[in-house]
Amino acid sequence: MEREEAIRLLKSKIKNKNLIKHSLAVEACMRKLARYFGEDEEMWGLCGLLHDLDYEDAKLNPEIHGYKTAEYLKGKVPEVVIDAIISHPGHKERETKMAKALYCVDPLTGLIVACALILPEKKLEKIDKKFVLNRFKEKRFAAGANREQIKECEKLGFSLEEFIEICLSAMKSISDQLGL
Repeated sequence: MEREEAIRLLKSKIKNKNLIKHSLAVEACMRKLARYFGEDEEMWGLCGLLHDLDYEDAKLNPEIHGYKTAEYLKGKVPEVVIDAIISHPGHKERETKMAKALYCVDPLTGLIVACALILPEKKLEKIDKKFVLNRFKEKRFAAGANREQIKECEKLGFSLEEFIEICLSAMKSISDQLGL
């Protein structure tokens, strides 16, 4: 599946503009991590872009989250992408680097967005790794961003600081698309 087709599919399934922006943020982070690991950037990007494709369908039935996306994508993307998407909500063990990365990136993008939104400028360029780390320590700030899940980045060989730096940089590179 090419990216343009993936974008069309995403927009046909997701109506919430913030969820589309979230998907773009996760895509950017996954692409940057793929570069770091010497993996297929397009495939990792598709994984990030499409990981919440069924989110609106699964709102009332969270146990199907990931599985509906797998149905949509069967035969259109490699199985490793489908496996990572199914495992990101915690339905199964994360065995691949891609699956582990998606699991950690997903909540971190929300934390980073929340950091930008509390500033008067509401711009990613105004925050740095230290700012995000300080907010990370505040359990009540962006409480939906699961800190334990983000810290799983250590299983990929990253310190929390390194992981935040990589993802923040990736998100800053598409700040115009994110409106931040």
